Amino acid sequence: MPFGGGNKCGVCQKAVYFAEEVQCDGKSFHKSCFLCMVCKKNLDSTTVAVHADEIFCKACYGKKYGPKGYGYGQGAGTLSMDKGESLGIKPEEAAPHHPTTNPNPSKFAQKFGGSDVCPRCSKAVYAAEKVVGAGNSWHKSCFRCAKCGKGLESTTLADKDGEIYCKGCYAKNFGPKGFGFGQGAGALAHAQ
Repeated sequence: MPFGGGNKCGVCQKAVYFAEEVQCDGKSFHKSCFLCMVCKKNLDSTTVAVHADEIFCKACYGKKYGPKGYGYGQGAGTLSMDKGESLGIKPEEAAPHHPTTNPNPSKFAQKFGGSDVCPRCSKAVYAAEKVVGAGNSWHKSCFRCAKCGKGLESTTLADKDGEIYCKGCYAKNFGPKGFGFGQGAGALAHAQ
């Protein structure tokens, strides 16, 4: 023990006295220093996760060091748009999306008929992979915004001229524009 008090805090390196001490993984911390390294939430013995000399809440630890990829949510039905930049994770750049307007259905669909044709890739769409939106049948993998490539659902899409968009891209590209739009009552200006 250092002179004049308790052990050194694992975060601020100052003396920790008994009344303010929290111990974790053999180290001492001030109660006020016992915070997640990322989101700064207060921690306790049930919410702390330790990695090397760093302490995290379980959610931030999972984002930074847990498994990545489809199906690793934080609970049933979880959808998170967090890409982990705050944790030092560099998101992978998605390949740019190139919408197609090929009117010819696939040779298979022409030969056997009865299948819907995906307007994005012009290939046959079968029941197991079918998503219906904007009056057409799409492959699940093709049911994406024509501008940004974001995956869509029937409740999150907007369509124009046979193509589908996320609501953000639709508003950006086809919504009202001009100075003063959205600035309060009476300030609407519609410029073409």
